Amino acid sequence: MLVPRILVGLIFLSEGIQKIILPDLAGTGRFTKIGFTHPEFWASFTACFEITCGILVLFGFLTRIVSIPLLIIMATAFVTTKYPLLVDKGFWSFAHEYRTDFAMTMLLFLLMRYGGGTYSLDKRVSDKLGKNSAAG
Repeated sequence: MLVPRILVGLIFLSEGIQKIILPDLAGTGRFTKIGFTHPEFWASFTACFEITCGILVLFGFLTRIVSIPLLIIMATAFVTTKYPLLVDKGFWSFAHEYRTDFAMTMLLFLLMRYGGGTYSLDKRVSDKLGKNSAAG
């Protein structure tokens, strides 16, 4: 689970940072283009979630829980950007543009199902709690 965590964590961390440092391309400008009301708020809100959850996934802390808001972000991205592409340009254009989003969504389902894995803070906390309850 280490490799999926690194992939998901770094991509979301990077995307969140880009929403802040490249607002016209990835942040407010993009949210305006998509048609969001209050694009400044939603770009900042999404960036904060992507950065925070990306870091937590990287460390494997609360992995199953933080996969949920990231899945919501992916579903929103699908509805607002990819589905219209499918309708307007057809399946092959959609398939080309959706490939990374699809892979990220499947990796998030994997993390939500199996958690952070052996080399995660989730595992360390679980082991520590197990030892404390056995000793008590």
